[in-house]
Amino acid sequence: MKRQAYQPILITDASRSQDDQLTSRQKRYVLMMGIRVACLVLGAVLVGVKAPLLWLWLPLLGLGMVLIPWLAVLLANDRPPKEEHRLANKLHPRHRDETPPMSLTAEERPHKIIDVEP
Repeated sequence: MKRQAYQPILITDASRSQDDQLTSRQKRYVLMMGIRVACLVLGAVLVGVKAPLLWLWLPLLGLGMVLIPWLAVLLANDRPPKEEHRLANKLHPRHRDETPPMSLTAEERPHKIIDVEP
């Protein structure tokens, strides 16, 4: 039976750490909530100064204040996609040119030899 050759992991293939992912999601959430507060303040200022086209600006700002928290929560809980078949590859690492063990006949399969000499 062939031993698998050691293949080093490239740093460019490494995923970001959990702490880095959490920090970036928290920053994105705070930024979006800041935009929501800005929409509220801008709406209050526009009403106070009785700006032209108020009938257009208030619904747009209201829509932003309703949709931004929903999007912020979705994006804050978003994680990078998982590697396809990650668990299967770790449990049964196999080269592409190898035949799966179940496709071999009983005589061709490697046998485990246990020696019990004292």
